[in-house]
Amino acid sequence: MDSLATSSPKSDALTLRYGAAPPVAGPWNDVIAALLEHRSVRAYKGDALPAGTLEMLIAAASSAATSSNMQWWSAIAITDPVVKKELAAIAGNQKHIEQCPLFIAWVADMARNQRISDAEKTAFEAMPWLETFMVACIDAALAAQNAVVAAESLGLGTVYIGAMRNDPARVAELLGLPQQAFVVFGLCVGYADPTVRAEVKPRLPQSSVLHHGRYGAATEVADRLAYDRELENFSSRNEMQTTTWTQRVLNRLGPIKAMNGRERIRAALARLGFEIR
Repeated sequence: MDSLATSSPKSDALTLRYGAAPPVAGPWNDVIAALLEHRSVRAYKGDALPAGTLEMLIAAASSAATSSNMQWWSAIAITDPVVKKELAAIAGNQKHIEQCPLFIAWVADMARNQRISDAEKTAFEAMPWLETFMVACIDAALAAQNAVVAAESLGLGTVYIGAMRNDPARVAELLGLPQQAFVVFGLCVGYADPTVRAEVKPRLPQSSVLHHGRYGAATEVADRLAYDRELENFSSRNEMQTTTWTQRVLNRLGPIKAMNGRERIRAALARLGFEIR
């Protein structure tokens, strides 16, 4: 790791991530550089992954922080084209789910500890509470992000698929999940198709997300307008529907139809055996 690298790589990476108003560059190394290069990949080559890749990704996932070492997550590796096709349909026909050689479903897995409760004949009074369910989802997310960082360090591309929550019951049926197990999201893994542009997407400026001592929103309007311009330019460069971030927020949170069925998730969780108080 070289913390004394010249400012050029730092400046380039920070400008790609933040656009015209990057933060002041600080300490630097290869890990930070790799994190700043993250991008969502939605087009994959058909190349198989090297032997042992999945196991190394899961080893990285298992090394993530986990609340009280409860390890409330499981991962299901899916390579069957038929299953991937059905999952793609649930996700609104996202073809990259079918393209990628490996699709991983990340599970908030409370079933494992429920089996311990049953085997030890001990009622787990802390199980049916929102806090416990939240911890399971957080554990799954932390594990998955470790796997993403590991995958990208190996030259692989990834993209999260939150649309597994469009129909949790059907996903659970396809994957043979027990009661009290829920796919929080999926993850495509594979080699990016080099013919399809996948640029680093700019994020909100740090002045919008970083607060010192107390929460504040004094610069929020100006930040948002500046970010609208950055994202509009990004969309234009990448031949995407040209829109501002503000419009994306309005489109995503305005009409209930934008939830694609996820407004029924509480009822779906009940059918999957979750009692959330």
